[in-house]
Amino acid sequence: MLEVLIDIIRETWWVTARMGSWLLLGFLVAGILSVFISPVWLERHLGGRGMGPVWRASLFGVPLPLCSCGVIPVAASLKQHGASRSATTAFLLSTPQTGVDSILVTWTLLGPLFAVFRPIAALLTGLLGGGLVQAFDPPRRSAEEINAELSTHTTAHVHSPQVRPQGPGPKLRACLNYGFVTLPADIGRALLFGLIIAGLMGALIPVDSLVRFLGSGALSIALMMIVGIPIYVCATASVPLAASFIFLGATPGAALAFLIAGPATNAATVTTVARVLGKRTAFIYLLTVAISAFGGGLLLDWLMPRAGRWIPLFADTGVGHGSVGWFDHLGGALLIVVMTGSWWISRRRSSCCG
Repeated sequence: MLEVLIDIIRETWWVTARMGSWLLLGFLVAGILSVFISPVWLERHLGGRGMGPVWRASLFGVPLPLCSCGVIPVAASLKQHGASRSATTAFLLSTPQTGVDSILVTWTLLGPLFAVFRPIAALLTGLLGGGLVQAFDPPRRSAEEINAELSTHTTAHVHSPQVRPQGPGPKLRACLNYGFVTLPADIGRALLFGLIIAGLMGALIPVDSLVRFLGSGALSIALMMIVGIPIYVCATASVPLAASFIFLGATPGAALAFLIAGPATNAATVTTVARVLGKRTAFIYLLTVAISAFGGGLLLDWLMPRAGRWIPLFADTGVGHGSVGWFDHLGGALLIVVMTGSWWISRRRSSCCG
């Protein structure tokens, strides 16, 4: 029993150490984005008709570190301030799938090809969903009706600062506060869950044991997509789970299907889309996630054995128990310090406010 516990701790620490320093860098970049890219700026660029706003909404959503719950009030604000239904849907689809923090962690645990392919898949998902909404679900309600309904759904979950800091000192403090306090506290529980589950899977389940259950090809991709749709896990916390699935025998495409479906769907997002943007848009939203997860998985499985021959850098899959150096251990330790500190500060702020 003690040996099993030690194996679980070792596997959990291995994943933590591998992603620690890169996740911290992602937190810093996310903090910078939270200060210099404001919701007001987004609102100004996502209005109007046509595919231009849809393209911009998908592109802006890719680097933003917002989970599928945190993206709801931001999208509601965009819609209230003139963003089209199709652009709002595109933003809702592309944003929760990835972010600067999850892209860096994906590179570390899953390799460069996966890290490049994942944000491209998020961008195309947003474009597909926004285009379908524009084609099959044109606006039917007045702006006043939509804004009145949106006001009942906008919550205090917006991650970006509402008052824009002025001057280098306040801006730096705002960057550090968001990157190393607010964001880690928001994803901390999901990240801890992902790390523990990854450690349990790595310690208790034999290597390649999922092959006989999942198989390969379209069936494995469809199964992982079905698993991901009802399970909510944020873009960053889903990466160690995906790495564990691959290590245990799932194909990279099946892991990608999980990474698309899991972060992009949860009950709160789908319910809000249905009530605010309409049931037809909600259906298109779910259909887009399914198409992107399945199609993206098939394409990635086709690319994986070929990309390494075309571009040698892409031959590194990132999956496997490689060596963990002192820098990785230091990054893992600092990540634990940051996560613990953000949790303590957030609890203290909540108690003070209460």
